[in-house]
Amino acid sequence: QVQLVESGGGLAQPGGSLRLSCAASGFTFSNYSMNWARRAPGKGVEWVSGIESDGIDIYYADSVKGRFSISRDNAKNTLYLQMNNLKPEDTATYYCTKDDPTYGLGSSLKGYGTWGRGTQVTVSS
Repeated sequence: QVQLVESGGGLAQPGGSLRLSCAASGFTFSNYSMNWARRAPGKGVEWVSGIESDGIDIYYADSVKGRFSISRDNAKNTLYLQMNNLKPEDTATYYCTKDDPTYGLGSSLKGYGTWGRGTQVTVSS
């Protein structure tokens, strides 16, 4: 079965950095676009970043542009999110998501695809 396992979350100070990883299995990773999304308690889901299957086309939410970088290593079946200059408003549970290629990049945010269990990121002084 499809498995997405996030890791790398934790506590960071404002201005600090964290690197999230998502280990994927149960499907041909290199054939699928992937995303990071986040959810703070009491708030709705926010799409953070997406990357096409070949790693060439990359997109970011305005809230994280210039601070976060998405990447993937198709040989290792792993998705990454480098988070720099963290802010308290980045505090959330971060999820790795796999899209349905029928509906394209970001489709997992619309109910088509698979989500991981998430990893908690807390930014506080």
